[in-house]
Amino acid sequence: MTAIKHALQRDIFTPNDERLLGIVNVCKAGKKKKNCFLCATVTTERPVQVKVVKVKKSDKGDFYKRQQTWELRDLTEVDAKDASKENPEFDLHFEKVYRWLASSTAEKNSFISCIWKLNQRYLRKKVEFVNVSPQLLEESVPSGESQSVAGGDEDALDDYQELSTREEQDIESMMETCEYAISNAEAFAEQLSKELQVLDGANIQSIMASEKQVNILMQLLDESLAEVDTIEGKLSSYEEMLQSVKEQMDQISQSNRLIQISNTNNGKLLDEIQFLVNYMDLSKGHIRALQDGDLTSPKGIEACINASEALLQCMNVALRPGHEKLMAVKQQQLLFAELRDTFARRLTNHLNNVFVHQGHDQSSTLSQHTAELTLPKHSPLHRDLLRYAKLMEWLKNTHREKYEGLSRTYVDYMSRLYEREIKDFFEVAKIKMAGTTKEAKGKFGLHGSSGKLTGSTSSLNKLTVQGSNSRRSQSSSLLDMGNMSASDLDVADRTKFDKIFEQVLSELEPLCLAEQDFISKFFKLQQNQTITPPLAQPETEESDGVMLSRVAPQAEHRHSFSSEKDLVRLMMNKIFQSIETELNSLIALGDKIDSFNSLYMLVKMSHHVWTAENVDPASYLSTTLGNVLVTVKRNFDKCISGQIRQMEEVKISKKSKVGILLFVTGFEEFAELAETIFRNAERRGDLDKAYVKLIRAVFMNVEKVASESQKTPRDVVMMENFHHIFSTLSRLKISCLESERREAKHKYTDHLQSYVINSLGQPLEKLNHFFEGVEARVAQGVREEEVSYQLAFNKQELRKVIKEYPGKEVKKGLDNLYKKVDKHLCEEESLLQVVWHSMQDEFIRQYKHFEDLIGRCYPGSGITMEFTIQDMLEYFSSIAQSH
Repeated sequence: MTAIKHALQRDIFTPNDERLLGIVNVCKAGKKKKNCFLCATVTTERPVQVKVVKVKKSDKGDFYKRQQTWELRDLTEVDAKDASKENPEFDLHFEKVYRWLASSTAEKNSFISCIWKLNQRYLRKKVEFVNVSPQLLEESVPSGESQSVAGGDEDALDDYQELSTREEQDIESMMETCEYAISNAEAFAEQLSKELQVLDGANIQSIMASEKQVNILMQLLDESLAEVDTIEGKLSSYEEMLQSVKEQMDQISQSNRLIQISNTNNGKLLDEIQFLVNYMDLSKGHIRALQDGDLTSPKGIEACINASEALLQCMNVALRPGHEKLMAVKQQQLLFAELRDTFARRLTNHLNNVFVHQGHDQSSTLSQHTAELTLPKHSPLHRDLLRYAKLMEWLKNTHREKYEGLSRTYVDYMSRLYEREIKDFFEVAKIKMAGTTKEAKGKFGLHGSSGKLTGSTSSLNKLTVQGSNSRRSQSSSLLDMGNMSASDLDVADRTKFDKIFEQVLSELEPLCLAEQDFISKFFKLQQNQTITPPLAQPETEESDGVMLSRVAPQAEHRHSFSSEKDLVRLMMNKIFQSIETELNSLIALGDKIDSFNSLYMLVKMSHHVWTAENVDPASYLSTTLGNVLVTVKRNFDKCISGQIRQMEEVKISKKSKVGILLFVTGFEEFAELAETIFRNAERRGDLDKAYVKLIRAVFMNVEKVASESQKTPRDVVMMENFHHIFSTLSRLKISCLESERREAKHKYTDHLQSYVINSLGQPLEKLNHFFEGVEARVAQGVREEEVSYQLAFNKQELRKVIKEYPGKEVKKGLDNLYKKVDKHLCEEESLLQVVWHSMQDEFIRQYKHFEDLIGRCYPGSGITMEFTIQDMLEYFSSIAQSH
């Protein structure tokens, strides 16, 4: 232990100007044993600081390091666990309790004794030593391993002391004088012994010489002791006098403390009274405003608002414990409750009267013959009622039942008012819409379906080919949307309908938004929280046999709403319960007047839904318009399906040529109008889908009609109609139909080529058959130069066939072909010259092919055609010019 102590002193404490006075080897009690040392140290500088240091051996080497340090003045208790038995455990109480297990009981006792002595000498602090043997707390400790810390002298607490610098210099000089000190230690020790004897003799002589001075010093000490006794006597008398003064001062201090307690209690009592007066006192002016305040004038309303807020603050004040037992507090609370009930009753009655008066007010109702299609504005009523918004908030926080009753009253009376206004408004809109149709009928002289095709606003509905006046369709065709054909219906009428429908939506939108904004502000429904709504009845309507539940999809949960936005939407549904029905009725009328209107309505409704969703996706307006948009979209899809069905039911005349089918030109008109209507529209995708359905139906039914045609060749019907479709799609540049445009071009080209080839076989029919037989023989394996030896295909037969087609006959045959083609083709598409030019090219190709076969199969025969290519060009040109 001594070696460890010296090592710790040298390595750790000497560099920090500290001296190690006590040490014990310990480990933490109850844990895995990791040994460390607790060291008691003092600083070498004044003032002396006493510390307890925990030193631990480093994990990386054999050196020690400081791990934790405590000031001895922070020590409150030392617990040795057992004073009678040997127990190595002990506790040190600093800021918390540290439990240690010493390596031996002797080391523990030595360390505790050292702590006690250091406390007595440097701190004089009252440290509790519990379960410690009284023998350890005495001034002297038995000799042994603890001798190093025994005694009162600080210099004797350590059995090792380093040499001072002067001592080191003296030893070095002495050793230099005695050079043999290292080589002959015995001689050096003898020399030192002799010098020590000389010094001792000198000291004894000096002491004997100073005996007189010692006697004088002893006498002075005796006199000093006598003087000390005198001073002690005086101090004792002073202490007795001060003791009486101390008793008097204690009495004065006790009296002052009682006075201070009394003042503190009085201050607290004053604070409580001041608190109650400040927070539970309502002024007389506020009481008058609550009892008799004017709820009609702005000043009176402002006074009532201030009074109600003051009342609410008084009622909501957080009383401290015990306040509710005070009689004055109870009386104030009763007064506040009475004022609250009185003012709530007055406010409810006043607002009920306002709502009832507004609900019965007939001055704003639209006349059925109003010239302007507008809805009355309710902004003056909203502006007047918003003055009561703060009072409604107060009522909501204090009287929820009355607040909910007012909500129901407002919704009930306003729903009646809006129902009358909206009904009149839509009646005017329907009259204006119906007026456009009546004007158009009068203009064109159309009545019902007699003599004209019914139900169409486009020529697409004319499902019979030109010349067939006996067969008329009785239901909607491709663009059948009214009681007049598109050729008769003025475009201005559609534009007028579009404006009327847009005006209807434009009037409804601000009306609904203004009412919803008012409800949110007036009834204070902006913040989300779970409440019980004043309205919880699901509004279910039945229209055309279809149940439409728009208001409350989950009626069984009507007593609970997740947010106040749901309550706003519910109130709006109740107030404007007729809007959706009226809109659907108006849409049905517009669709009946002219199914083209479904295009206008789809675009307008989509735009307003998109606008409403940008403002508030969950608003009543957004939800209602979204529901109506579903109906409009359904009508649009129904229109497209009906058009396709009518195309499938088309019949053609057996006596007249087909020409351009009316549903093909009808599709052109539909596309032109749709492109105009849907320019920059939000729901362009719906139109693109309809385009694809319609064009596929057109393609399919063109092929069907071409197959059924008896008067006009199939290739002509296909060629003309697909050419018309290709021209239409190329002109309109509809991106979603680009593949159909290419397909139409391909079909047109194929059938043009087919028609040309089939037609050209007739002017040179025998020549065609002859060379077809030649090619058949070659295909069967006969060599080309040997074909002329075949009986049916020898040179004589070839010359015979060629002579049958001189130039005059060929021209005559071409002229007859031109006339026949002219009869097959219609004038609307103007394809005669195109077909004739194609026939010229094909005829020249056949001519060259015949000459090539003659050259290969009849070499050296000198056989040639009766006419040349130049002759053919002149024939085709002259025939075209002559017609």
